Amino acid sequence: MKMFDAQLETQLKEIFNDLAGEVTLALFTEGDCYSCTETRSYMQEVAALNDKIHFVEYDLKKDAEKAAAYEVEMVPSIVLLDASGDYKRIKFNGIPAGHEINSLIPALMEVSGAESELPKEFADRIEAIQKPIDIKVFVTLGCPHCPGAVQKAHKLALMNPHIKAEMIEAQTFGELADKYNVSGVPKIVINESHELVGNQPLQAFLDTIEAI
Repeated sequence: MKMFDAQLETQLKEIFNDLAGEVTLALFTEGDCYSCTETRSYMQEVAALNDKIHFVEYDLKKDAEKAAAYEVEMVPSIVLLDASGDYKRIKFNGIPAGHEINSLIPALMEVSGAESELPKEFADRIEAIQKPIDIKVFVTLGCPHCPGAVQKAHKLALMNPHIKAEMIEAQTFGELADKYNVSGVPKIVINESHELVGNQPLQAFLDTIEAI
């Protein structure tokens, strides 16, 4: 069954007309993993919307070198590659459907080269970060506030090579959600120990990162 109806498909095609360059959705699966079939179909549907969007699938175990290169440890997991095939340090763990399409779309646009600009004050602060930063954003697909948090985390990673950011769908990865005591979403975990809850402004992300 298709994920997109005709109206949404038309809207997405119009949005993706503004892709600056090619981008690849690299999906990692393994066997009959939870939601892998749905995630595969979803990514294939997205890729069919524009010739600049490509889809490739890897097996977590058989393609272990690729998984290691893209820091993929669980399935289903999606990384976005730019026109040169470079991994941009942003990842979706679990299907980015429901409200999370609103974090997938800007990620595709940004990785294609159609980058959004931030105020100079924020851009300067992001570029000044010189320490390794890992951002996990736990979401649920029915959460309308979650995509905003994922977008900000991904934007930080796209702007600074020291930062990596990933969406984690809490239902798909329940054990991980339990480990990080996720009781409300979006829950943002920075460098394993610093936490924010809710769709926090970029200022809050930067204040937390700079205090680490």
